[in-house]
Amino acid sequence: MIEQIKEMLGDPADLATDMMDNGYARLEIALFPGMVDLFQLNEYVLKPFTYRFDPDEFRRMLHSSNSFFRGIASDQWSGYLLKGHTLIAYEGEVYVYRAIRMLQITPEETKVEVSLQGPQAAFTENLDFNMMLVRNMYNTPDLSVEDFDPNNLSKSKLALIYDRTKRNETTLKEVRRRLEQIDKGLLMSAGQLSKQLSHAKYRLFPITQITERPDRLCTHLNKGKLAVLLDGSRFAVLLPVHFFDFMYAMDDLYEPTFMSRFLVGLRYVAMLLTLTLPALYISIVSYNPEVFRIQLAFTIDGSRAAVPYPSFIEVLLMLFMIEALIEASLRLPRTVGSTAATVGGLILGQAAQQAGLVSSIMIIVTSVVAISSFVLPNSTFSYFIRILKYAFVAISVFAGLVGVVVALFVMVVYLCNMRSFGEPYFALFQSKAGKASGNNS
Repeated sequence: MIEQIKEMLGDPADLATDMMDNGYARLEIALFPGMVDLFQLNEYVLKPFTYRFDPDEFRRMLHSSNSFFRGIASDQWSGYLLKGHTLIAYEGEVYVYRAIRMLQITPEETKVEVSLQGPQAAFTENLDFNMMLVRNMYNTPDLSVEDFDPNNLSKSKLALIYDRTKRNETTLKEVRRRLEQIDKGLLMSAGQLSKQLSHAKYRLFPITQITERPDRLCTHLNKGKLAVLLDGSRFAVLLPVHFFDFMYAMDDLYEPTFMSRFLVGLRYVAMLLTLTLPALYISIVSYNPEVFRIQLAFTIDGSRAAVPYPSFIEVLLMLFMIEALIEASLRLPRTVGSTAATVGGLILGQAAQQAGLVSSIMIIVTSVVAISSFVLPNSTFSYFIRILKYAFVAISVFAGLVGVVVALFVMVVYLCNMRSFGEPYFALFQSKAGKASGNNS
């Protein structure tokens, strides 16, 4: 066995192999020490074989324990080794011992989706531990789990989770089909998995949602939706999703109803400001100044008296600078990222306004747009909105206020036409037909 494994893997330096002889029998063993729980291996395999060896008891342990698998074809040996299992050859038969080292045994606190009053636990990079978090929170016998082993380079195991009494059968079949067609390249994160499940490269809005919170996943399961967990990733993929799912934070469930409704309304206003405010500035300043009262129109015109170029150049310049500051704050170390972005923004904005490169009104518009984009609770959805606002800016340059209104109408029509794994994307509630098909199947 050892020679075959070395030939399969090219005899890597981190592969540990040994031929053990206790005077009664021989045992061959192969493993990657960095991926194996050496304590379990020593207690349940090595000590019984060396110090307290009983042939019948040792053979009975290999055949009856749930941690040992036998009858594995030789072409699958390398796959099990690379997943952290141990191969043992005894009496002419090869056994797979499941003693994978757990990199993390306690959940971390949420980092991306900050929790104020809800559960603080977040997913880890261990699939079994994540399943434990889900089952502890969604403690019902109706919870179903399906394993998928995609034929990719990373050999990362996938788990499809759903409530079998509430899921939509049509959606479930579609998700199964797409999971079986996963690309054979490296699959290292939930973001990659989400892209492959979505299929469309140029979609204007996301049709899956990525979360690190078990409570959000369980809430979606209770609504009849599905979730996919990836071994090695601390995020889960939720599907299908609706447009309105991205506007809710989990803390809305734990706050009083009137407070959560107010916050949701605030997010919708922030989304509209992020989308349209730069385009409205260009439209009103360059094409439709009569929209404002005469005093405000004169104030805006006076602030732009020293600006040497058209309004759309001013908008694009400031939007580029604010996007650069946001990107810099993300890439810099956390200890200096927020400070550098804040100081840079203040100095840059004040210097640009005093130099006559931008108007004071444009500084206010840029600040409102930046703050509004951070109000959205989902970072992926926020990225799509931030990119889409440039399309509104481009339309406003050529068509003014009428173009902005038409663009909003086209966006709503596009959202009404979108589907997320067969379900209407712009639907406020799950379709009754989908629930019925899930309950009757």
